[in-house]
Amino acid sequence: MIRVLLAEDQGMVRGALAALLNLEADIEVVAQVADGDAAVAAAIREEPDIALLDIEMAGVDGITATRRLRAARPGCRVLILTTFGRPGYLRRAMDAGADGFLVKDGPVEQLAAAIRRVLAGERVIDPALAVVALSTGPNPLSARERDVLSAASNGLTAPDIARTLHLSEGTVRNYLSSAIHKTGARNRVEAARVATDNGWL
Repeated sequence: MIRVLLAEDQGMVRGALAALLNLEADIEVVAQVADGDAAVAAAIREEPDIALLDIEMAGVDGITATRRLRAARPGCRVLILTTFGRPGYLRRAMDAGADGFLVKDGPVEQLAAAIRRVLAGERVIDPALAVVALSTGPNPLSARERDVLSAASNGLTAPDIARTLHLSEGTVRNYLSSAIHKTGARNRVEAARVATDNGWL
């Protein structure tokens, strides 16, 4: 049996996925959790063969959880399953150690097949998303630009961001200006939207 850990913050979706996967003769869902922290703990406790992780969860997101899970249990494969087919998410997930990336609108048979393929050592990536990711290129934002832009997208002012990130206001403004330029936006709000739409934040 293929032992599967399922991390999904929406209870109904999590339950439905678990029920459908458990109908497969060779798949058993051994743990269901709602956030990234719980996913890492469950992976250590249950020793699944593969973890299915959503990206946008409360607390620790799926990409951060992927990195932590692979460090804690290197033998556990990770398949990202998300509603958000953003090219930046795909790149960040693969950089974190994910073995596959699928969007949720596919049939359950496709998911079951992807689980088997990933367990066999293959990389499984949604084909349409792979094409978009190749055409958009890598994330142009530095880590600090992402931090500052993310804080700005939450409504923080430059002085607030400076205090939160322990930077000077001038440095914050420089990072914001650079992020606006790199995203081709007119202002910080538009830059944050462009970065979010591409999965760069």
